[in-house]
Amino acid sequence: MVVPLRTEEQSPKSENVLLEWISPSRIFKPRSREFYRTVGSIVFLLAVILVFVREFLLIGVILALFFVFYALSSVPPDKIKHKITNLGVETGSFFHRFEELAEFWFDEKHGQRMVVIRTILSFPTHLQLLIDDLQADKVKKLLSDKIPFREKKEHTFLDRASDWLAKNIPLEKAS
Repeated sequence: MVVPLRTEEQSPKSENVLLEWISPSRIFKPRSREFYRTVGSIVFLLAVILVFVREFLLIGVILALFFVFYALSSVPPDKIKHKITNLGVETGSFFHRFEELAEFWFDEKHGQRMVVIRTILSFPTHLQLLIDDLQADKVKKLLSDKIPFREKKEHTFLDRASDWLAKNIPLEKAS
């Protein structure tokens, strides 16, 4: 049986890289010993309270979450390559077509600027790509041609509550 070769009309679009950069894979802020001591004290107090209520499984969950938090905040992130192509966005080894992306905006956390892209997928719901100020204009120009740009992110109740807690209950001294 002979299989016909693809013609130009049937071949998939060729991928052209429009912008490419290397950045850390996630936001990283080095924490002080005082911060870990404060968080550890809070976890210990919660564990003592939960022992009296006999919620041993919940104590295990809290300790596991504290361990994950400690591991992520003490180990610096790897550097990964990000690409914006004519077909979509590639971050690390994952490629997301423009059809999967809903909107994007710029945000800043711990002094690091990033572009946040909301997806229509159930996982991941957001892509956070760290950028510098020089790339922000290029990224905005390239992405706004394909997906809608939002000036500011939509703040949910959880966002407002976490901002209030971080502002009113500091876990470390401001430097």
